[in-house]
Amino acid sequence: DARGFQLHFHAIGDAAVRLGLDAIEAVRTANGPRDARHHVAHIQIVDPADVPRFAELNAIPNAQPLWAYMDDQMRDLNIPFLGLERAKHQYPFASLLRTGARLAMGSDWPVSSPNPLLEMEVAVRRRDPQLAESDAFIPDETISIDEALMGFTTNSAFVNHLDNSGRLSEGMRADVVVLDRDIHSIEESRLSKANVVATVAEGMVVHRA
Repeated sequence: DARGFQLHFHAIGDAAVRLGLDAIEAVRTANGPRDARHHVAHIQIVDPADVPRFAELNAIPNAQPLWAYMDDQMRDLNIPFLGLERAKHQYPFASLLRTGARLAMGSDWPVSSPNPLLEMEVAVRRRDPQLAESDAFIPDETISIDEALMGFTTNSAFVNHLDNSGRLSEGMRADVVVLDRDIHSIEESRLSKANVVATVAEGMVVHRA
């Protein structure tokens, strides 16, 4: 931090998240605040006491939302290991937003799918995208389509210091994805049902359906 580096922590457990936040707090105290955009990735389990610290420290939670649903690993491995009480603190997207955190999102590809529409669907529904019907996983932590879209555009650009990208406005870099439908109108928020018609990067068409 003293040399101007952006700190990027990978944190799966609640102790790891707290350690990352403690480190960010320590370097702010030692070196003073700056536009560092330090971030803590994965945030699988966050102790409720640490949720408001992200906003307080200007630390960015960097989430991979595709993991936030009840699959075999969650059911057979994670929850039995964590216990029911701690398991409730997994992927607290809505709680982070309520406390004023800037929630960035990404895929962690190649560990999981690089498809942002699939990722956003899980953030919004907290359900298995492969099943027509399933129960939401910690439904209080579901977020809106616009909040998920912000996580994959404006906020992910912000965490990468790409202040000229991430939103559609005059003077911004022309990074645009065109879909075949309005994602707000998709029944039951099945965003992964949308298809990409074209992709534009810095004004150049790089993909056409």
